[in-house]
Amino acid sequence: MRKAVIVICSLVLVGAVVAGVRQARTSSGSSSEAAKPLSREQVSKPIAGAPPKLAALRARVSELSGGDVRSFDAQLRALRGYPVVVNMWASWCEPCRRELPLFQREALARGARVAFLGVDVTDDRDRALELLDRIPLPYPSFADPRSNIATGRFKARVFPTTAFYDARGELVILKQGEFAARAQLTEAVNRYALGST
Repeated sequence: MRKAVIVICSLVLVGAVVAGVRQARTSSGSSSEAAKPLSREQVSKPIAGAPPKLAALRARVSELSGGDVRSFDAQLRALRGYPVVVNMWASWCEPCRRELPLFQREALARGARVAFLGVDVTDDRDRALELLDRIPLPYPSFADPRSNIATGRFKARVFPTTAFYDARGELVILKQGEFAARAQLTEAVNRYALGST
């Protein structure tokens, strides 16, 4: 009798934990939002009130530039005066593919105040361009075939990885791993790029 009660209590406890995990995932909004990328037309619309430097980034929708550390650094210097969010991704990275629609939306919402850049890490160029066709980004990305930017500069070990710079051009934090929900990304942009809580 005692063993039966222990087994039943254990099953109830396991069921409660599983239900809690499922509820947490559902309430985070990660599954439905990440599954629906925006179209090229949606991400190409000009942002009202965007200063010229940030508007120029929008004109480079899904551009994949040949990149090296010097050209990446030059782009960061050109954006000094604005917070910058750098998302490191790859077509072979499933968490990156799930996360990119969140970056589409956040860049559209914040494009008048915050610069967004991408770094495509150790990727096949054709596959990267196919992904950018399916999930067009409202900002340019730098091709990083040898990972000189991602692992050389940032010491990234997990992908996706996101770097947050303040308006002075100082790296505030490097977040390794996926943002599971837009709210998490918004909070990180507020805290680390914009310096507000």
